[in-house]
Parts: sequence; structure tokens; C-alpha cells
Amino acid sequence: MSARELSGRSQATEGLDARFSAWTPLINKPCNKQLFQERVGLISHWFDLWTDKQRKEFLHTILLKCSKSQLRFTQGWLAERIPASPVDFSTVLPRFISLFIFSFLNPKDLCAAAQVNWHWKFLTEQDGLWRRKCIKLGWFLPYTPAVNEYAAWKRHYIACVATLDWLSPREATAICGTGAGGKAQQEEGKARQGEKRLRKMIWKRMVQRRRELFRIRPPWVSGTCCHGRLKSGVHPRLSQATEESMELSSALEKRLVLESVEALPKRKNVAGSHSYPQSTYQHQRVVYQDHDTFSRPAQPFLVLISSRIPAFEMVVDSVKAGVVPLLYEHTGMTLESLFFLVEKALDGRKARSIGIFCDGDSREINLLQGCKIGVKNVLNAEVKEFWRKLGNCVVTAEEGGHVDLFVPLAASDVGMELLSQLAQLAGASFRTPAGIATGSYQRVFSDWLGQKPGQDPPATYFSEVKLHTWNGLAELVEETLQSVRKQLRPHFKELQKNLSGRIIGQFLFDSLSVARVKTLRETAGILVDGLVELSKEKSENPLEFLSYFLLKKGQSRKDREFGDDAILTECDPEATLNSLLKEGNVIEDHSRNRKASTRENELKFEVLVELERKLQEDAAEKRTKVVGELLKSERTYVQVLEIVRDVYVAPLKAAVASNRAILSAANIHIIFSDILGILELNSHFLDELTGRLQEWGPAQCVGEIFTKFGSQLHTYTSFLNNYSVILKSIDKCRERIPSFRAFLKRHDQTIATKMMSLQELLLYPPKRFEEYINLLYALRLHTPSDHADREDLTTAIEQIRKYRGFIDQLKQNVNKKDQMLKTQRIISGCPTLSEDNRYLIRVQDVAQLRCCDEDIIFSLRLYEHVHDLSLFLFNDALVVSSRGISHSPFERASKTTYRFSASVALPRLFVEDIPDSPYVKNAFILQAPTRQWICSTEVEDDKFAWLSVLQRAIKSAIEK
Repeated sequence: MSARELSGRSQATEGLDARFSAWTPLINKPCNKQLFQERVGLISHWFDLWTDKQRKEFLHTILLKCSKSQLRFTQGWLAERIPASPVDFSTVLPRFISLFIFSFLNPKDLCAAAQVNWHWKFLTEQDGLWRRKCIKLGWFLPYTPAVNEYAAWKRHYIACVATLDWLSPREATAICGTGAGGKAQQEEGKARQGEKRLRKMIWKRMVQRRRELFRIRPPWVSGTCCHGRLKSGVHPRLSQATEESMELSSALEKRLVLESVEALPKRKNVAGSHSYPQSTYQHQRVVYQDHDTFSRPAQPFLVLISSRIPAFEMVVDSVKAGVVPLLYEHTGMTLESLFFLVEKALDGRKARSIGIFCDGDSREINLLQGCKIGVKNVLNAEVKEFWRKLGNCVVTAEEGGHVDLFVPLAASDVGMELLSQLAQLAGASFRTPAGIATGSYQRVFSDWLGQKPGQDPPATYFSEVKLHTWNGLAELVEETLQSVRKQLRPHFKELQKNLSGRIIGQFLFDSLSVARVKTLRETAGILVDGLVELSKEKSENPLEFLSYFLLKKGQSRKDREFGDDAILTECDPEATLNSLLKEGNVIEDHSRNRKASTRENELKFEVLVELERKLQEDAAEKRTKVVGELLKSERTYVQVLEIVRDVYVAPLKAAVASNRAILSAANIHIIFSDILGILELNSHFLDELTGRLQEWGPAQCVGEIFTKFGSQLHTYTSFLNNYSVILKSIDKCRERIPSFRAFLKRHDQTIATKMMSLQELLLYPPKRFEEYINLLYALRLHTPSDHADREDLTTAIEQIRKYRGFIDQLKQNVNKKDQMLKTQRIISGCPTLSEDNRYLIRVQDVAQLRCCDEDIIFSLRLYEHVHDLSLFLFNDALVVSSRGISHSPFERASKTTYRFSASVALPRLFVEDIPDSPYVKNAFILQAPTRQWICSTEVEDDKFAWLSVLQRAIKSAIEK
């Protein structure tokens, strides 16, 4: 090593020693101070470069090394810079501790403390503080406070103190004298002893009376039955002596009570003393009052409430006491059944008035579904009979009887005419709203026609406060229903049109071909006659009318062909078998009664052989019917597949061949290649079934054909796997290619396609396997156990069942995938959720809470609501999202939005339950490795259902 290198290394070593030197010159004070200042500046420079976290760690380290005097210096310096403000203990301590402190104050001090601030006023007026003070003095509330009532016991204490008649010591001395204290105490003691003796005597008499009543009461009457009820004939075994003793006991009780009240000294009540007024015993006598006093009124008010009314439950709840409510169904009810309900509700009585709260407008009454009462149909026999009977259920107008219609008929001339006709039919006076009010049901609170001064027809039947509340809710429901009807009306209208056209077309073209309809004049004439009759009748259900007309024409034609004496019967194999069995039993009994002979045994054997042959023929016949149905349904299914080939595939391929392509050859292959393969497979299957059925006999088999068919289902598998791709390709080509869109519009829902679209035709292959299963089960049922086809049928059923399970699994996967995509769409900012084998299990809306103080135990912790969360539970993860509600201008409906917050894998999630306390309900903790959420549900059932599903999902995820 050279000298230059050694010198450089020595200089570097000296620099390092100087830099990390711990030498501090204690003797030389100027050097010590200078070095201290330099080091303070260096530390200050480092402190400026540190982050907030590093600065806090540095301060924490320095303060731990300080002595007590240095910490006091720091405390004083901090107090000067950041002065500490006084804190109210009631705002820092938990509420129960603050109430415990205030409980040591007397009422006067509590009233003074209530004047400090609003928080102290709220605490010192709690019922828990004043209830004990009132009960200690014997003062009880005469009613039960409501849930949200505040300071009830304090007001009761002040009221009791204000009404006390008390005397000061000086006033008592002036009135009673100086030595009157002992004498007054002696008199008071004697009076109390007399009261105790009287109470004891009354109590013995009452116990004796109750024992007698309990001994003689019938088993169907409660033990609190009164003697008046027993005297009225409820218990005829009661002896006269017992009744006299009971009456004597009652009279003695009354006399003793009166004597005790009169014997009470008229002393002034002081705090803590009790008085025993007569009201206590009067209340006790009311309990033993005769039950006839509470009998039902002879002429009640009756109100009919339709289920068509929005929120009709609230209308029923607002009915006053003494009014008989009758809620009836708007749908599925007739006028006769409605009047039967009215008679049952009145139970032979006449009503003072009847109110009808139903739907309607100023021109008609929508009393029942399909029964809108207006001027045109009010004179129908059924309607006239209903109103005539209803008028007989009301007292006459001279006695104040009337009918109240909660429908604004008085708002139009047509309604007034209808009202006059109803009054003539019913023979009673009618009252109805004038309809001068805005809102859907605000008309109820408007002026009424026939209303007398001081009368309010709605108030006769309903509580006005509840009815006004219902009116606000009814408007909201009506607006919602209008929006729903507006959105669904086009859908239902188109659906009704399609269904009607399909049913009529199916009915006609399944029975008659197009050529036959065109050639047969008789059929065309019958159809024309039916349409003419339909136009004359103006039926509300034209399809039902037309089918009934055609059936009637067909039945009359059959009668003409077979004659009047012809009777059409249907063969019942079971009835034939039973008759044959009965015949065999008769023959067997007959042969048993006679002597045994060879001829009789031969006859019996022949009968048994004949019965067995009949059974085999019946089974063979049913088996033939099932195979025939199988062949027929298979032919129909192949015809549907041929429609796809002839109507869609052939024209599209012809267009490609003529260089005027509507759809490219690649798209045609994607959409139709699989369905054409299915057509080829099922056509071959149909040919085999047809050939087998042409040579059909009892020994023929079809199970092997199905077994062979079940081994060639790979074509269906390809179609089902590409089913979603096929539908998306059709939608994509329809949107992007106008010629293909016109092609579909021209061919969809026509006679050639049996009024179905291309997508509906593609639904047939998955549904066909359900039909196969049902037909194969029926075929095996009627196949004998020793038949050669039995084993093949069982194998075919297992193959088709497995394949149907595969189809069901595909449906579930598609539904789960759609659900995942929907969840991905609604949660903004959410990472990609679509993964293999992931599916959504449950969504739960919860409220996120925050604990105010975690140092106290669970039962005393206070929580506050921070956010609204929605928990999306998947089979492998939990997605937490914040839930918000946004409103649009001029619209009542709200929109719920979700924003991604966190995602936790289920194996890393820990769930902890929070017990219910007075401060929190239905809460639980979700603990992740880095975060935790304190959540609560609104309903207790939701909490337990959610936790059970979550625990099961966590367990499954851990096992996997």
C-alpha cells in the first residue's frame, strides 16, 4: 500500500471520529455552549426534514427520558401555549353515571340544576330520578306515559306538592294548642287502628265470597264472574241460600265501606300519608257489574271498504269504535255474495247508516271487478235487487237512516242522475261528496251532498287524523301505481295480443290445414257466423265466446250425424278390469258352493286365463297410446326444427349464393349450424320411431332406440354451450345489419312460424328433454317387469335424467353470470368480479356504526350511525360498498347507488357478535386483517339469517 493511500485513509478515519465524537467540554463553558448550539441546530435541521410520524416518535422518545421536573416544565409550557378549557362532567361521563350523581340531589337542588343549561335540564328531568321520589311519597301516575313522553314524573311531583294542604309548626301550634301534639297523635293512632280492623274484616268477607264463587262456578266461566251473571241463569245449580248469603255479603261490604269512610277523621293530608276515597271501591264494584251493560248496539253504523282502495289496511284501522267495518275483496266477488256479507255483519239488525268506501269517479261506482255501476246498467235486474236489499238494511229516513257513498257522484250531471236512480231503487237518502277538492282521494274531505249543518259524514265512521294520514299515503301509492301501469301497459297489451292470436291460430291450424280452410265453405261460413255473433254480443272475453260458439256448432253437427239415440262413451280400462274381477269373484263363489267337478275347475281356469289376457291387453293398449303420443310429439318437435331450416336458413343461404347476402356465411354457421345438427339427429330418431311403430306389437321395444339416441347427444351439448353466443350473435346482427333486421321482421310471428319468433323457436331443444322424461316414465309404468324393453327403458331414463341435470346446471350458471354482471354494473369503482366458480349468495343492507368509547364494556358502549353499507356475499369473498340514495327533480322515486369500499377474502374474515343493549340492537363486527366494520341490521331476523349464511360461506371457503 502506498504512502498516499495510507494518508488518505488516516484522514478519512479522523473525519469519522470527529463526526461521531461524543466529547463535550464540560470545563470550557464557551466551547460547551458553542458545541451545544451547533448540536441543537443540527437536530433542528433533522427535525425539519422528518415526517410527522417521525417527529412524534422522536418526541415520545425524548419525553420518556425526561425527569419529573422536566415533565412539569413541559406541562407548564403547554398550559401557557394551549390553555385547558373546563369540561362539563355530564358531557364526558356516560349518561348512567351522570344520572347516578344527580340521584343524590333533593328535588329543590334538581330544579336548580335544571337551570344550568339545556343538557343538565334534560338529565335532571329524567323519569328515572323523579319516579323514585314520587313512589317514596306514595304518589303514582294516574296513566301510563307514552314512549316519547318526557318529564312526566317531574310534572306529577310538582302537581302533588302544589296541591298539598300542609301546616307550618307555628300554624299547627296556634290551631291545636301547645300540648295538642300528643293528643293528636293518639287520636290519629286510634283512627288508623280502626281503619286496619275494617280493612281486615272487608278482606275476609271478599276472600270468603271468592271461594264460594270459585266452588260453584261452571267450568266454562272464569273465576271473576259476578253474582249478577250467575243469577241471570248461567249456573242453574246455585242454591237460594248461597245467593242470599252472597247478597248479604255484598250489602255488608258496602255498609262497612261507607262506615269506614265516615269514620275516617277529617284530618289534613300531609306528605307521605294516604287517603282512601270511595272511588277505589266504586271501581271495584264496576268489575262485578252485569255484562248486559256492554251488549252490542241495536242499530250500528256499517261501512263497506273495498280492497281496491290503496292502503286499505289504514282505512280499516281508522274505523271508529262502535262502527262495524266490512272489508270485501274487489276481485272474485258478486253482488249477491257482497250482500250476504252485509247481512252477516248486521246479524238481523238494521243499520243507522251504511257507508260504501270504494273506487270510482263522478260518473260510475267501481263497486266490484266487472261491475261498474253507472247510468247504463243501474236498471239491470241484479243491480236493482242489490240496491233494493241494501236499502232494506237501513232504518228509514224519518229515523235518520241514510247511505253514504264515498264516490264524488255529485260532481257531474251523470252522477246526479245515477244518484237519483239509486235513491229510488233503495228507498233511502244518499249522501256523497261534491268532489270539490284536489288530489286522488281528497274528495272525501270536501262538502257532501245532503250534509246537514254540524254533520261530518267521514267523522261518523273514521278517525279524521288517521284518515288524513291515509290520504297522504294513498296519493303516494297512487302515483307509484300510475308509474308502474305506464311502464307495464304496453308490455301487457302486446302480450295479450300475442296470446290471443297464438291461441286462435293454434286452435284453427292444428285442427284444419290452410288448404282445407280455404276450400271448405262450411268451415268458413261457421267462422263468419261466429265473428258476426261476436260483434253483436260485444263480449268482454271474445276468445271464450268464439270457442264456445264453435264447440256448440260442432256438437250440433255430431248430433245430426249420429242421431238422437247415439250415446258417446269412453273406454275406461280400470272399470273394465274391476268388472271382470268382480265377475271372476262371483264365478269363484259359485263354484265353491257347488260340488267340486272337473268342468268347474276348467271353467275357473279359463276365467283366470281370460282375466290375465285382458290385463295384458289393457297394458299393451296403454303402452301403445304412450308410444303414439311419443311419436306425435316428436313429429311436432321436428316440424318446429324444420321451420327454422325452411323459413330462416334456406333463404339466408340462397341470398349468399346469389351474391346478395343478407347475412354472412360465418354468421349463418354460428347461428344455425348447431340447430341444423339437432334437426338431422331428431329426424333420424323420428324415422326409427315411425318404422318401429308401423310394426308395433306387444313385444316391440323402443328403449334401445332411446339408448342409441342418448349416446348421440353431443350435438345438443354443442348447441347448449353456444346458446348464449347464438343469441348475442342474433342481437348483434339485428342491430348492425338493416337487411337482417328487415328479414326478421318479415318472418317472425307469422303463420309459417306458428306465430313465434326465431328466439322462441330456439327455446324448444332445451325443453324437449322434460317431455322425454315424462313420456319415458309413463312408458315404463305400463311395461311389464318381464318385458324385454324394461331394462332399456330404465337405462334411457337415466341417460335423459343426467342430461337434464346438465341443462339445469347450464341454466344456473347463466343466471349466476348474469347476476355477477349486474352486481358489477351497479357497484361503481368495483374491481372485476367475474372469476371462475364465483357466484353471489346474498346481499344485505346494514348500517355502519362507530363506537364512541371502546374502553368500557360492550353493554355500556354508545354507538353512532356513520354510513349506510351494502354487503355483497360471494362464495369466496365479501364486498363492502357504501350505499347512497339520490333523488331526481320532479320525481318521487329515489335511486340507490353503490360505491366500492373494500373486498375481503372469506378465509381471512372474522365475525363477532355484539350483544343487544339499551344503546344498540342487532349489531355485529366484521374483522378483516387491516379493517373492521361495526354493522347493525334493522330487523333481528335479518341479522341472524345473515350471520348464519356468512358463517356457512366462511366455513365452505376454508374447507376449499
